[in-house]
Amino acid sequence: MNESEFAAIVGKTKRTVLSAVRRHLAARFFHAIDDVVQETYLRSYRHLAAGKFRNESSIESGLYAIARNESLRMNARLTREEEKEKRAAEEMRDRGLEAPHQEDDPARLERMVDGLPTKYREVLTLKMRGVPELEIAYRLGIRLGTVKSRFSRGKEILQRSPVEVS
Repeated sequence: MNESEFAAIVGKTKRTVLSAVRRHLAARFFHAIDDVVQETYLRSYRHLAAGKFRNESSIESGLYAIARNESLRMNARLTREEEKEKRAAEEMRDRGLEAPHQEDDPARLERMVDGLPTKYREVLTLKMRGVPELEIAYRLGIRLGTVKSRFSRGKEILQRSPVEVS
């Protein structure tokens, strides 16, 4: 299958795929629609290349099924991420690095975070506002692993130097 043939299939099926994603992706995860659609078409390309679709109608129904499954996978993945973030927030609270609305002195914490290098400050600020890690990665244009390492490193810097930064 060449690129133009696949582009034609995408053009014919994009409404079906978007419909499946919107129907099966949890509303709170709609920020990940583009990722789900992209993964749907990547998987479908592999299926097409392997000859798993017999005709045009099976392509459309196959894409719907792939989009549904990808949406459900993303729901599970982002739910796990939310749970991990809740545990991380609890850990921060236990270590005295609470989110500003829970901190005894939010201005002090804000000044401490403001003193961090930009790459750590951005991630910590968004995490403290409750933004999921995957969305942080999307907003900042970085990989999920980078978000996690910057959060961890920023938190580590704050824990090592509890002195206020003015």
